[in-house]
Amino acid sequence: MNRKPQAGFSLISALFLLIVLAALGIVAVRLNAVQQQTVVISMQSARSFAAASTGVDWAAYQALVNSTCGNSTFMMSEAGLSGFSVSTTCSSTTHTEGPDTVNVYLIESFAWTGSYGTPDYVSRRLQATLTNAP
Repeated sequence: MNRKPQAGFSLISALFLLIVLAALGIVAVRLNAVQQQTVVISMQSARSFAAASTGVDWAAYQALVNSTCGNSTFMMSEAGLSGFSVSTTCSSTTHTEGPDTVNVYLIESFAWTGSYGTPDYVSRRLQATLTNAP
């Protein structure tokens, strides 16, 4: 009897291995893309916190030094915070403590960049309470 050896078994193994390696490559590429997006979002979040902090500082200066407590909106133009819009609100109450009259200021700062609902939108809201007490 003349038996013919079986052929094609290595082809199936090679195709299976190729498919598994391709799937691993796709997973690695997607993981890398997600990691890069996470880093970008984290950086934008830190920048929005800095922009909101700047808004609080600016409104505090206006309230304590210039004695003006109001609402304002401005665009950040410096390199690290360029593109952020900042909106500040300030309200004050007057209190008498002994012979002194002091003002208590409630400042809220909202910083944002991008359009709401888009992947590049990021915002941060900060609130501060301060006084001009001696």
